[in-house]
Amino acid sequence: MLKAQYARYILDFKALARTSREVMSQKETFFIKVWDDECPEVFGLGECALFRGLSSDDRPDFEAKLSEVCQSPGSYGKEDLKDFPSIVFGLETALLDLKNGGRRLIFPGEWPDGRMEIPINGLVWMGSVEQMKDRLDEKISAGFRCVKFKVGGEDFEREIALLEQVRALYSPDILEIRVDVNGAFSPDEALTKIERLSKLSVHSIEQPVRQGQIDLMGEICRLSPIPVALDEELIGVNDPEAKFKLLSTLKPAYIILKPALCGGFSGAAEWISIGQLLDIGWWATSALESNVGLNAIAQWVATYSPALPQGLGTGQLYTNNIPSPICQTGEVLKYDVNKSWIIPELSWQ
Repeated sequence: MLKAQYARYILDFKALARTSREVMSQKETFFIKVWDDECPEVFGLGECALFRGLSSDDRPDFEAKLSEVCQSPGSYGKEDLKDFPSIVFGLETALLDLKNGGRRLIFPGEWPDGRMEIPINGLVWMGSVEQMKDRLDEKISAGFRCVKFKVGGEDFEREIALLEQVRALYSPDILEIRVDVNGAFSPDEALTKIERLSKLSVHSIEQPVRQGQIDLMGEICRLSPIPVALDEELIGVNDPEAKFKLLSTLKPAYIILKPALCGGFSGAAEWISIGQLLDIGWWATSALESNVGLNAIAQWVATYSPALPQGLGTGQLYTNNIPSPICQTGEVLKYDVNKSWIIPELSWQ
């Protein structure tokens, strides 16, 4: 008989993480552990990566639902938990891990065997222009050829001046620039700002305006000189028909998939299938999970043999991340089979 418990865990950022929405010093997350009572020493581990203020399941009954799931972990399907995407993500991970021997092996293949590298983009968080320049220099020195800038939370004139300096130093064939606005552009200025950014040979612009403004986003997707990637727009859209309607209406160039926010691997796979029908590309990013969730996402992504850089370079953000074999070397994410997982003592409930 399957048993389960969960534990709350607080991740501490090494430095303040700023988006246009918020400034974070910590990130709350939840782990779920699943085992067979006939062999309790072997357990599967998943991360229910709730993202306060962003997840559609950031609601008062989240922990109650997670506790309920732990009472009978084998009896909940994706449809039963459609309103709790981060629990789907954690439960799917834990059950697959248990199935594969409780070794943090979620999707067996070349990446967890150490025979494959996943290309990733560097991430430059919002901050002063001086801070962002220093962070960019670190990424370039580390060997990144694709860097995503979070913009929109500071003075746009200073931000674009920085990007102009970057482009003057690094041509598009040397450095790919992605821009993540996190919905910060106002409706009346979005296209004007996008037009200015387009002069800098930007690869893509992520969520230029706040989600839920379908007519506006549709207009931006049609008129933007920069390919538009949808991120927050996907959150809370769980029904396959609703997913198809959204993508066929907006017709973005890309969708960005965070399994913890879009219904686990099964929900993300639906988005990919629908996107393929509509000739829409995709890449995956972390929702700031610990290494437990990052490992699961990386193993899943690897099954698709991605060519585009993925947004999975978040393992080094925390002072108290879970020690793991995940290894970031320059612009690639690898799995070092010579290293071990070290799961700390947690307060299981």
